[in-house]
Amino acid sequence: MIATLLNNRKLIISTYIIVALISALKQILRRHDNNYQIFKKVFYHIIEEKSLYASYPNLYFDYNHYGPIFGLFIAPFAIMPDGLGMVFWCIFNALVLVYAISQLNLESSKINLILWICMHEFLTTSLGQQFNPIMTSIIILSYVLIEKEKDFWSACLIILGTFIKLYGIVGLAFFFFSKNKMKFIGSLAFWSIVFFVLPMAISSPEFIINSYSEWFARLLEKNNENGSFDSMQDISIMGLFKKILNMPNLSNLLFLIPGIVLFGLPYLRFNMFSNKKFQLLLLSSVLIFTVIFSSGSESPTYIIAFAGVAIWFIIQEEKTKWTWFLFIFALLLTSFSPSDLFPKYIKETYIKPYSLKALPCVLIWFQITYELITTQFSKQHLITK
Repeated sequence: MIATLLNNRKLIISTYIIVALISALKQILRRHDNNYQIFKKVFYHIIEEKSLYASYPNLYFDYNHYGPIFGLFIAPFAIMPDGLGMVFWCIFNALVLVYAISQLNLESSKINLILWICMHEFLTTSLGQQFNPIMTSIIILSYVLIEKEKDFWSACLIILGTFIKLYGIVGLAFFFFSKNKMKFIGSLAFWSIVFFVLPMAISSPEFIINSYSEWFARLLEKNNENGSFDSMQDISIMGLFKKILNMPNLSNLLFLIPGIVLFGLPYLRFNMFSNKKFQLLLLSSVLIFTVIFSSGSESPTYIIAFAGVAIWFIIQEEKTKWTWFLFIFALLLTSFSPSDLFPKYIKETYIKPYSLKALPCVLIWFQITYELITTQFSKQHLITK
């Protein structure tokens, strides 16, 4: 009976919608809609040709960190009344995430488990009206579309994600899985032009070009701000070590350079590029890497990494005690720690001050990297629906 319910895709979709709806309504009633207000104003500020990256304390706190194309992306929700727009925005995030995960080349039962595993992390990001579920979906679909030899549309998503939040650029990690690399490169160039120019349809070329320059400057400034121990961000491998060692000025390059080298090592196994398990492990690596090596990572960003954790766990044919330990550790410390399910004292005294939410994902990423480098993949590792 329970197994049947867990494998009911309609129930899963309904649950995601309910979680999104309740999250939105809760924050509307509490008037905690700051992120949505930032997103909404991107659209209106483009039309009014007001700086997208200036401070507007009378409208919202914090700054916008999204590219000009986001103004068009959020437009259908921005033109709605605030409450209604926020509800549909959260539901849209839920539906896109469920759709993207459902497109993975896995058995239906495994996809359902991935969706259940990601649900609590989706709740965390949904409460903040975040864009992260869509970014998760963009990364996953960038891979899925290349696997399906739809390079043109994969390139579309990669460039869209990059022009919105930069994170989308990690979709280029799947370049070597493409069977038509020249078409893929041409598609990347085409969509770069389209998404650069498209915001000019509702504003002037001069304003949009200047906005890109302001965006770059704001991101550089934000990167410096993230290093502060007072920041709720930098929940990353860098933040983890900086806070535990009490060394706020520790250079990020000490982590980024070895991280990039380790990330790139599996690409030396050219003969594995067509193997589906290798591809899915690399997808898991990309999803986690994007978060744990970003100084801008905050708690709601971890829906991206946790999708990688879920995929990695589900495709393990033999789940060892170490596999189970890492997975349960991630559930407890990464997914449940921000919620009321976790003891407040431990959360406030240890987890937040030391960015410990990142720790399980860091360990799992190293495990995935080890598997990518050492596993002797065979035809039996071809995982298909």
